Amino acid sequence: MNNNRRRNFRPRIQKNNFRRRSGSLNSNNSNSLNNNGNVNFNRNGSMNNIHNVEKTMQKYQQLAKDAQSNGDPVLSQNYLQHADHYLRRYNELNERRENSIEKSIPEEKNLSKEENQKSEIQQTTN
Repeated sequence: MNNNRRRNFRPRIQKNNFRRRSGSLNSNNSNSLNNNGNVNFNRNGSMNNIHNVEKTMQKYQQLAKDAQSNGDPVLSQNYLQHADHYLRRYNELNERRENSIEKSIPEEKNLSKEENQKSEIQQTTN
């Protein structure tokens, strides 16, 4: 065993790039006008995944039921408000998905009509 061996200590260089900012903190340029603190709240995009939103909504509903059964109506109401937020987000994502599906269906119909017309023209020329 080499317990008496001295370790070489190399200090780490301090990295200050965790949050990069352009210019000074109080600059009045156009970038600071668009600076919203909640933009990077969910970095992995979990609020855009409908399945994650649904699971989170169900989690808060279950927490509310548990708090109610433990006799804490204030905590239960708090959890229900969280669940309501995720329910609204879930409905918004569903609506957005349905609109995108409705937009893609007419495009597919137009493409199939064009293909049918081309095949009819080819058949008549042959």
